[in-house]
This record gives sequence, structure tokens and C-alpha cells, in this order.
Amino acid sequence: MVVKFMTFTLVGAIGTLVHYSILYALVEGFAFNPVWGSGYGALAGLIINYVLNYSLTFKSEQSHTQTLPKFALIATLGFCLNIVLMTLLTPHLYYLYAQVLTTGVVLIWNFLANSFWTFKNETS
Repeated sequence: MVVKFMTFTLVGAIGTLVHYSILYALVEGFAFNPVWGSGYGALAGLIINYVLNYSLTFKSEQSHTQTLPKFALIATLGFCLNIVLMTLLTPHLYYLYAQVLTTGVVLIWNFLANSFWTFKNETS
């Protein structure tokens, strides 16, 4: 489980790098609106995270029609959790400290939800 969590974290970092790279390239290189640039970056990050987690972290043998909708739902719920926690924490903490705590909680949520639901191993 520790190795899976470390792999999941690394995959998340790669997805985040892709997200920010696309955002930067679209805004700075092509004068995109930052909101649209972020949206395209987030979509690319989601796809990268899904593909790498499917094949590397969880080594899933389930069909994509089973796993992709679940993965997207977990990511959406993680996004909502991020907003709620930041809303609750920022009145009491410096926003970057709040984001670090929130990121940790969301990371654990995403990992556990994907481990036990999205990519649940039916043989164990």
C-alpha cells in the first residue's frame, strides 16, 4: 500500500506539472484567457493521472468504461473537498498553510477512494 501511495503521489505530481505547463503555454504563448487555459490544463492533467494510475499505480485489468467515470467522480469530489476545506481553513490560517493541509487531505481521499472503489481489485 505504501508503494502504491508513493506512485499515486508521483503520478499526481506529473499530472499537476502537465496542468500548469498547459496553462502557462496557453496564456503566455497564445493569449488564452487564464480560466480557459486552466480548464484545458486540468483536463489534460486528469487524463494523464487516469492513464498513469490505471496502468502503473493500480495495474488495473478492468475496462475503461468501468474505471474512467469512477475516477472522474472521485476527482470531482476531491475538487469539492478542496473548496470546502479552503473555505473553512482560510479564515483561521494563512492561505498557503491552509492549502498544504487541504492538499494532504485531498490526496489521501483521492488515493483511498480510487484504491477501494475505482480500481478495486476483485481478487483480494
